[in-house]
Amino acid sequence: MSVISDLRFAPPADLRKIIPPLGMSAARAFLGPLAEPPRDDQLFCPGAIRDDPALGDLVDDGLIDWAGSVGIYPGRLDKLRSYGFGRFMMLAHPAVSDPDRLLMATKCLVAEWAADDYYVDEVELGAEPEVVGSRLARLISVVDPAQMVPRYARDMAGYHRLQPISEAFRTAMEHLAVYAGPAQLGRFQHQMAILFLAWTQEADWHVNRRTPPVWEYLVQRHLNSYLPPMILVDVLAGYELSPHEFYHPDVRRAYTLAGNAAVLVNDLHSGPAESETDFNLPRVLQVNEGLGPKEAMARTVEIHNELMHTFVGLATQLSAAGSPNLRRFLADVWAWTGGSRRWHATTGRYNQGS
Repeated sequence: MSVISDLRFAPPADLRKIIPPLGMSAARAFLGPLAEPPRDDQLFCPGAIRDDPALGDLVDDGLIDWAGSVGIYPGRLDKLRSYGFGRFMMLAHPAVSDPDRLLMATKCLVAEWAADDYYVDEVELGAEPEVVGSRLARLISVVDPAQMVPRYARDMAGYHRLQPISEAFRTAMEHLAVYAGPAQLGRFQHQMAILFLAWTQEADWHVNRRTPPVWEYLVQRHLNSYLPPMILVDVLAGYELSPHEFYHPDVRRAYTLAGNAAVLVNDLHSGPAESETDFNLPRVLQVNEGLGPKEAMARTVEIHNELMHTFVGLATQLSAAGSPNLRRFLADVWAWTGGSRRWHATTGRYNQGS
């Protein structure tokens, strides 16, 4: 019996030619307590398939021009450049060589990152946890345009014209719409609303000065994962996974597992660069379970690897029963996690001298 009997059938494809079989888990398991971000042999995750520095630099050139035009990170554009977000998208989408498509994805990514910096994390940039919910509710009206009568629409437009983050999202969404079909655009809007909800939850922790239990933190990371940029893999590559397959519960579970695992790689690398008031899984584990720094890092690696192993098993089953586009989508998600991993290990945002 098919794993998902209502999906369209196609000749089975062996995703294990792309994704290592579960039998390799013992070789990839973490090797002991970690004092630093994990080594390559400790994370169950692919490496980057393609690294084209010249292409990454070209995308970053376009990114810096765009960031300057919309007004984000004034006086910090050299630092933004050092992070290599264009390189991130080049690494994460190895089948895509079109600089404009990669720039579109980079604009979406950096708009998200800037909103997090400006509204949630960076006090120097104006972040205030008490007003996160209101700011994000106003911002979602750019991502998913609010409809109202003209008199008040003008008031709303006047507000957004003065907000660099609003302008970043407006122009990023315009660029996304060049390549995304209506269903692809709608799923991105949906995922952004989920992301904004997660940021209001984080603001609650800051306002009430509490560290969440581990399970609640993982719920927040489920909402605040890498899904918004990750689900654009088919948009960049020029095909479209049908809504029937994209929203199928088993398919959504598969790519959500990958998105959750990928954001834990961020936790592993970003912790040393964050303040003591920031939240990441190793710190939450230390507070809740009394683990030392090395043990908390090792536990985070364990959780990441378990998520990725589960993704591999489910993706292998789904690829045998789904359409060619589903097989391609799952393989592209797998490649995305490898590019993301490489970027986190090398970006100047988390690595001095990188």
